[in-house]
Amino acid sequence: MNRGLILKFENLVQLRGACRQLRTLSCRRVNRAQWRPVQSSAHPMWSVLLYPQFWQKDKLISIALSQHRHLATKEETKKKKRKIPLTKGEVEIRQKMTVEELAHAMGKDIDHIYEALLYTDTDLDSLEPDSVLYEDQIKLIVRKSGMKYKSAKLKEEKERENTDAVKRPPADPAVLTPRPPVVTILGHVDHGKTTLLDSLRKTQVASMEAGGITQHIGAFLVHLPSGEKITFLDTPGHAAFSAMRARGTHVTDIVILVVAAEDGVMQQTIESIQHAKNAGVPLILAINKCDKPEADPERVKKELLAHDVVCEEYGGDVQAVNISALKGENLMVLAEATVALAEILELKGDPTGLVEGTVIECRKDKGKGPLTTAIIQRGTLRKGCVLVAGKTWAKVRFMFDENGKAIDEASPGIPVEIMGWKEVPSAGDEILEVESEQRAHEVVAWRTYVEQQEKMKKDMDIIEAKQKAHRMEYEKKQEKFAHLTWRQRKAVLYKANKHLMFSKPKERTEVDKNVLSVIVKGDVDGSVEAILHILDSYDADEECKLDIVHFGMGDISETDLSLAEAFNGVIFGFSVKANENIKKMAAKKGIKIKLHNIIYKLIEDFKDEINSRLPPSVVENTVGEASVLDTFSVTVGKNKVPVAGCRVQKGMLDKKMQFKLIRNGDVIWKGSLSSLKHHKDDVQVIKTGMDCGLSLDKNIEFSIGDEIICYEEKEVQQTTSWDPGF
Repeated sequence: MNRGLILKFENLVQLRGACRQLRTLSCRRVNRAQWRPVQSSAHPMWSVLLYPQFWQKDKLISIALSQHRHLATKEETKKKKRKIPLTKGEVEIRQKMTVEELAHAMGKDIDHIYEALLYTDTDLDSLEPDSVLYEDQIKLIVRKSGMKYKSAKLKEEKERENTDAVKRPPADPAVLTPRPPVVTILGHVDHGKTTLLDSLRKTQVASMEAGGITQHIGAFLVHLPSGEKITFLDTPGHAAFSAMRARGTHVTDIVILVVAAEDGVMQQTIESIQHAKNAGVPLILAINKCDKPEADPERVKKELLAHDVVCEEYGGDVQAVNISALKGENLMVLAEATVALAEILELKGDPTGLVEGTVIECRKDKGKGPLTTAIIQRGTLRKGCVLVAGKTWAKVRFMFDENGKAIDEASPGIPVEIMGWKEVPSAGDEILEVESEQRAHEVVAWRTYVEQQEKMKKDMDIIEAKQKAHRMEYEKKQEKFAHLTWRQRKAVLYKANKHLMFSKPKERTEVDKNVLSVIVKGDVDGSVEAILHILDSYDADEECKLDIVHFGMGDISETDLSLAEAFNGVIFGFSVKANENIKKMAAKKGIKIKLHNIIYKLIEDFKDEINSRLPPSVVENTVGEASVLDTFSVTVGKNKVPVAGCRVQKGMLDKKMQFKLIRNGDVIWKGSLSSLKHHKDDVQVIKTGMDCGLSLDKNIEFSIGDEIICYEEKEVQQTTSWDPGF
């Protein structure tokens, strides 16, 4: 067949396809408007039909569309008169956009979108201005238009309804009843605070005529002969006390400040005074160790004047009681002074309604699960109550008092140990009773959501604050390669990493063992820049060197896998995806891909990866100690072997383990034993108090008084010292 006929036939087929699609456009968009053909001055239609050289697809389309654009109704003409925002070659796109939205974002008319979709798989017959285009179609249209695209920031999530649990309004004074005062004992660690607590416990045990007592919780109740009750808190330390104050709780009613009579005011005494003042809690001064000859209570009172603690003797309002916690002197006087102050404060509580309280301390028991010690501040706690504290909840299964005995209820001011928590809450958390388990789930979900939102807000602040700085730094690095072609850039990078590419597998493993190579991919530029900023703060190169091989935007690609394989690296992705083929290829090549949607979780995973690359540290655990009592030598063949007569002072000696010889505090030998005997019999183990004779694997002379240490070595995984500030 003639070649010219074939070309004409192909052109006719293309013309027929173009006419069919243009007919579809005109039928849909004219809306009964009359066809008004307008001759194109550039390429008239007759010239196209007469001269096949004009039968080019792009020219045909542009000519036909120029004719079609004159088929407009009055309403469409008005729309065209509206100003369309122009873009500077970059379009913000979303995963789903309508035709009209995309045209508006690109600064084009709708016909431009239809033109870009010609000769694609898209069915133009069903395409309307409000039809939804998907991400791959949107990117194709933008690329065909000679523009660049970027992912638009996600819209803020619709504000959720606050479903948190809150405290009840103040109670009616008519329903309030007296409650025991809650007293916290503070002071310097060496001034007898613990001894005072122990003495108060013993006093309570004696009054109950009970034997030994196991203290399970950090709070206990003291019954006075007068019938009054006092709840004492075994304070968890200054930090926990401050945490309670920071959360706005008022668990403590009175603070007993313990000061040693012979030492006076110390640094922690001053800190305790400041804690009490900040919390607005009244003080009672307990001057301890007054039974000692060097005790000087008056000096203590005078020293406290400098810190605005004025005792009653000097015209102030602070009661001072001289006690001896060790001998139990004046403890009841201290208790009565506490009751007197409580009467002045008129402490009352509401035993009705939903329970409110505060977590004092928490622990985990193998048999009982998570347990919390709490002080009830309002309401009466009973079995079956549903409680919320922090981001966890509980249905009360059992309650225990300070003696570990099960109780049925706890009223305001009473310490109680609660069993039934799903997870362990934090000390200082507020306890609130809710109506049902469903309501508890709602509260926990809301608090978790709020915490995540606050974390994400901080992450966004980091991204916005550091984006510009990172971009400038990145551009400076790129300027070095600006004059090079992409082939030359590739050659420069190849030369820089040539020693890794051609090293033997064993050598390469040794090189990479203490190096973490990272490929970072993100959804938007700001995310990548924020991650890079955090990684820039990495300052533990002596532990494990960090090498950022590549970073960029978009989903995980085969190029990323090739880089990770070449550099034995790990791919970290933030808000991006990896399709099934990529995942299979990564699994086959043994490449790690770690995808996250929350930036701080990505950094935590990054820290774990660094920790896995650190060599384990060796720790020596002492198994036994022996002292050399006598020395002698035995002949083995032609050689004389030094032998030490030893006695095991602590633990045991095991011949299978490692030993070291210590003389005057210096280690002069490490190794294993060649022999270990007891009464001329070879043995494997010598226990405490037994005598033995031993020789070393080297001929080292012993001296009387030397120490033989038996130990075992264990490997412990190290953790990086790098702190990203999260």
